[in-house]
Amino acid sequence: MEKKSVWRICRAIVRGYWFSEEKWKARGLLAVVIALNFVAVGMLVLINDWYNEFYNALQAYEYELFWPLVGKFAFLAFVHIAVAVYAIYLRQMLQIKWRTWLTDRYLARWMKNRAYYKLETLAEGTDNPDQRISEDIGQFVELTLTLSVGFLKQLTTLAAFAVVLWNLSGILTVPIGSWEFHIYGYMLWFSLIYSVLGTLGAHRVGRKLIGLNFEKQRFEADFRFSMMRVRENSESVAFYGGEAQEVRGFSERFARVIGNFRELMRQTKILNFYINGYAQLAIIVPLVMAAPRYFGGEMALGGLMQTISAFGKVQDALSYFVEAYGSIAEYAAVVRRLSGFTAHMEEVDAKESAVTLSPSSGGLDVEGLCVSLPDGTKLLQGCSFSLAPGEALLVTGASGAGKSTLLRALAGLWPFAHGRTAFPANEKRLFLSQRPYLPLGTLARAVAYPLTAQGPREEMERALRLVGMEALLSRLDEVADWSHILSLGEQQRIAFARILLVRPAWAFLDEATSALDEAREKELYEMLAHELPKMGIVSIGHRSTLREQHGRELHLDGTGGFSTCVLTESA
Repeated sequence: MEKKSVWRICRAIVRGYWFSEEKWKARGLLAVVIALNFVAVGMLVLINDWYNEFYNALQAYEYELFWPLVGKFAFLAFVHIAVAVYAIYLRQMLQIKWRTWLTDRYLARWMKNRAYYKLETLAEGTDNPDQRISEDIGQFVELTLTLSVGFLKQLTTLAAFAVVLWNLSGILTVPIGSWEFHIYGYMLWFSLIYSVLGTLGAHRVGRKLIGLNFEKQRFEADFRFSMMRVRENSESVAFYGGEAQEVRGFSERFARVIGNFRELMRQTKILNFYINGYAQLAIIVPLVMAAPRYFGGEMALGGLMQTISAFGKVQDALSYFVEAYGSIAEYAAVVRRLSGFTAHMEEVDAKESAVTLSPSSGGLDVEGLCVSLPDGTKLLQGCSFSLAPGEALLVTGASGAGKSTLLRALAGLWPFAHGRTAFPANEKRLFLSQRPYLPLGTLARAVAYPLTAQGPREEMERALRLVGMEALLSRLDEVADWSHILSLGEQQRIAFARILLVRPAWAFLDEATSALDEAREKELYEMLAHELPKMGIVSIGHRSTLREQHGRELHLDGTGGFSTCVLTESA
């Protein structure tokens, strides 16, 4: 992505929350956080003034002032600590609210118009959207608030202590030949030059960290995903005896994680050497700069200590980008990942199917349907057919001929298609794949999906009996990962139970009985014909026995051509 595009999207992400329906609450809370940081800076100025009083009292051996000044410091420190703690606490509260709002919006956007599906099938370069939403949004919000509020606090600190340091610096006279140059506020100017040079040096030393942090999350996610894949397909891996191959894959992905981390360690080490050297040098610099005035009798011990403290505060403020460079590098990487994810969602939003969906008078009407692959290869050209309610159509063809893609086009999921389809208005449609999706949770939830499990339990129990799954009736409230407990054949029967619960007008079955024996397959189709006689069916399958359950056949040749024929008059 271009840098302009990245930061345009980043700006839009930030603006979203602050101009949303929660804007006044968010702005009010942010104002309180900023105000508390202002108060914290004010307390630091008062503590800096205390240094002058206290050390002057020590130098003059004024014991009667010692304990009152200790008490004053204790009070100032207590107030400063309380203000600092609540500034962080309220910032974290704002962080929670912002992250919640942003996560809700991203989840809604990810699910809207089936963007989750399009990202997986159509968008190139989209990796781990789950990580983008679960981790990157949290990091983005935290770093945005931390860095922005931190910058504002340091800017306020600079403004407050620059005045103090200017007044404490006095005038530095520099003789050059017969001329004398007078530099007012010389310590402030030196601090400014030192910090600018330090910031430029930090960027030069640490800029590689941005790319390394970007890659770090991607490599970690790939490694985690490979283990998740084995967990999801543990039985297949076990049957194949593919442990050695999987371990090899783990090792390759983990090697990328470690390689990236080693380089990250090396670059961080270099940056830490620079930052710590920079910070340690800043400790001695004010002493060296103020020493001539102190030993010349122009400054008391209290003034020297106040100068050192003020210089340190100014230096910290001016060195903000040096100290925070690691976080800034991480933030830049997060912005790139989140902006890329957002851009991909915007991209797939524009990829809509050109198939026109219109209401029909009664049945399913398909007219002039053309389906292609993303590379332009024709799978179906000018296909037209009509089905009356209760009719059953069997779609056949060789593997890769475009049968499943045809169903995607009818469902409006496939953007590389055009033509016209017509269904009766407000009629339910249900698409079943070869491997049914079983959500996490109770078995009742898995059976009812996409409905809720809060409907009448009697209907669910009857549906399970009709599909031959009576053994599961006692486990409906059991919570488990049912996709790993039930066999594929049992999962397919669960899917048929869903048809009975949803009661759609049209059911589209993509090899939905491939794991069942022919006798069970016949029972299920006959059960549907008996329970839902007016439901239209479009099935994909390779078995010749399926012809008995369908009245018509649509055969795809894989090159764009097709043919239709009548199978049985009674089906």
